[in-house]
Amino acid sequence: MNDDTQLREGLALSGDLHGPVAHPVPGPEQAQVQGHNGAANGASGVYAALDLGTNNCRLLIACPCGDSFRVVDSFSRIIRLGEGVSATGNISEAAIERAIAALSICRDKIQTRKAKRLRLIATEACRAAANAQRFRDRVAAETGIELEVIDRETEAALAVVGCSPLVDPKGRGAILFDIGGGSTELVRIERDPADPAAEPYSKAWMSIPLGVVTLAERFGGKDVTREIYAQMVEAVTHHVAPFAAEHGRDIGDMHLLGTSGTVTTLAGIHLNLARYDRRRVDGIWMNDAEITTTIKRLLAMSYQDRAGNHCISVDRADLVLAGCAILDAIRLAFPLPRLRVADRGLREGMLVEMMREDGAL
Repeated sequence: MNDDTQLREGLALSGDLHGPVAHPVPGPEQAQVQGHNGAANGASGVYAALDLGTNNCRLLIACPCGDSFRVVDSFSRIIRLGEGVSATGNISEAAIERAIAALSICRDKIQTRKAKRLRLIATEACRAAANAQRFRDRVAAETGIELEVIDRETEAALAVVGCSPLVDPKGRGAILFDIGGGSTELVRIERDPADPAAEPYSKAWMSIPLGVVTLAERFGGKDVTREIYAQMVEAVTHHVAPFAAEHGRDIGDMHLLGTSGTVTTLAGIHLNLARYDRRRVDGIWMNDAEITTTIKRLLAMSYQDRAGNHCISVDRADLVLAGCAILDAIRLAFPLPRLRVADRGLREGMLVEMMREDGAL
């Protein structure tokens, strides 16, 4: 685990309040850590949400606190589960080993914190890989974790729940985007004009089969020329255009709302942080000129420069420009003047949903 990952985890342990399935966790060895459909009643007051993505494995453990929740433990590690899936159709043995190592840590944390109410999801890599079921069976056998593979619509819906507190309360809504490792979700979120105090709702959504891992594998991520970058943007634009044509009209008084390693990294670079600091990044506003300037800075960096930057690190150095290309395609489709950065998403969405189901929020 690199220093940057440790720092991100440490910050999540600071008792942050957020404003986001699982099951009883039996004894230690090979305990079954099951998901959504047989959940206990959450009597312990400790909830856990696991998101196994194409690029990252993330865990958040929290307790209800007023109308929000308090984080008591967390974990995040880049494992690149989807590495090579677009070319081979299968999750590789090396990726499986990385995932099992990370999930074993997650299991231990869930047990240590005595979380009884959980949701444990997997996304695009497990949707796409031919050997996904064998992978999940092996995960269950070796770690006790039983993964729930969610569809893209559920993924988008959870992102909305997790990020909706950051929709500008004075605005009409937002175009939410979640740039993942293997897919990117876009959601048009609006407020009910008859009840502006109500929680924003999803008016339309879409998912494209391109994320930072799949795009970097297709075009290359280490040595990215401006020509290659333009090709990346064009490839994503082709997918986004139909959604923008139908749902990109009448977007005045709206803003972009981004959740992903791409936008949080951009924010860290923009703020010239010596090391990534979630407390300074989550909720920050960036205007169009600031985004453009920051992406230009990244394009001017060599791979070695990006790898040496503590807001990027070697784990993201070959992926960050692919993420920027996805962001630029979204900006072209939805030319809004402001972006709000969210260091939150699926895990927070799962936690909020479970706590609401239990009447804890």
